[in-house]
Amino acid sequence: MEEVTERVANLALNDIHKKNRIQVSNTKKPLFFYVNLAKRYMQQHEEVELSALGMAISTVVTVAEILKNNGLAVEKRILTSTVDMRDEARGRPIQKAKVEIILVKSGQFDELMAAAAEEREVAPEVEDQS
Repeated sequence: MEEVTERVANLALNDIHKKNRIQVSNTKKPLFFYVNLAKRYMQQHEEVELSALGMAISTVVTVAEILKNNGLAVEKRILTSTVDMRDEARGRPIQKAKVEIILVKSGQFDELMAAAAEEREVAPEVEDQS
């Protein structure tokens, strides 16, 4: 019984402290902030988990599609659920849609990131010459 309790406690701790999870909001940061953050997370970890509630779901889907269409990521899993929350204004319980998209590095991720870094280094040199 203790072993089961310990496993459940560890599961909860791991879920709270995921280092490769990005919780996307559609009001706090611009879209490409999340795109660039996801790229950085994929450099550090093999995968990134994008998560959003309610109105931010379209933002998280757009971020995932940008990464996939640029050849940087491959979709591993999409999870949908409903989360019970409390409406702060009215004080009553409400349900919000939740989506989690797990992306893994594509085969050409490192090559594409190296090419983009090289391009950024060359661009200032070109501007200096003109």
